[in-house]
Amino acid sequence: MYRCIYRPLGLAAMALCLAAPVLAQSDFPNRPVTIVVPFPAGGSADVLPRIAAEYLSQKWKQTVIFENRTGAAGNIGATSVFRAPPDGYTLMSAPPPPLVINEGLYAKLQFEPEKFEPITILASTPNVVAVSPKLGVNTVAELIAKAKAEKGKINVASQGNGSTSHLTSELFQYLAGVKFNHVPYRGTAPALNDLAAGHVDIFFDNIASSLPQHLGGNIKILAIAAPDRSTKMPDVPTLAERGFPGFNAIAWYGVVAPPGTPKAITAKISADIREALAQPSIRERFLAQEAKPLGNTPEEAGAYMASERKLWGDVIKRANVRIEGN
Repeated sequence: MYRCIYRPLGLAAMALCLAAPVLAQSDFPNRPVTIVVPFPAGGSADVLPRIAAEYLSQKWKQTVIFENRTGAAGNIGATSVFRAPPDGYTLMSAPPPPLVINEGLYAKLQFEPEKFEPITILASTPNVVAVSPKLGVNTVAELIAKAKAEKGKINVASQGNGSTSHLTSELFQYLAGVKFNHVPYRGTAPALNDLAAGHVDIFFDNIASSLPQHLGGNIKILAIAAPDRSTKMPDVPTLAERGFPGFNAIAWYGVVAPPGTPKAITAKISADIREALAQPSIRERFLAQEAKPLGNTPEEAGAYMASERKLWGDVIKRANVRIEGN
């Protein structure tokens, strides 16, 4: 924080005081930058920003420090960033829950998601409709027909109450006119293992984790829950191609700063991240994670988050999903 003591020293001294914050922004960063990831290390939410940060560290000639502050569906890490000094030296990289979903799930949060300063959307990875081979269906149409014929008998796994897999399932059920039994797990791995074993029937999982199981024949991916087909599975249709126009359920990874961070700083960070994502080597590493590199301006990122907040807010209200705590 800059403090200026105004004395009768003339206009030149006053101009120097007023210029101090501008000078501080123009040489940003001049010390290490911390990126908080509110989820455990090792997943896409953690790996992707680390890849981009390698380039940023070289460009900025500063260390980029990562902190995994986990718990409460991302709320703990988000709260810490929300309360951090708004100077650009503490950022958050997160998937949708703490940015656009949790405000609809929890009665009270210790932060206000819409007040974060948006920087950019790093990348997106689509969800998929994955089923157990034991279910005996090979298409989305067969799945819907079976669900209608056997009301209440199909079990759908999720990564937990209020997770993107849970809400994607609720959106599908609403649009298809079917009802599944929700079986929440604590994360992707146990849900995916039980899907492969046939203990649950369907899982609206992220493509990055489901693809190896699909290619190994342990599960069957029926459709992509995004506008475009996967290059790794060109024969698997999208839900839009199977009667669900506009169905777009993806995991994306947004970068934000604390409320009140100067626009000049968020614009610079956004431009530098977009420069990183334009590097062929970085794009290849993202694509290897089944993540489509994006990169947009703070204004575009903010508009996108607002649209996602409405999408999932409507799903949460229709399904009456609530979580205790904060």
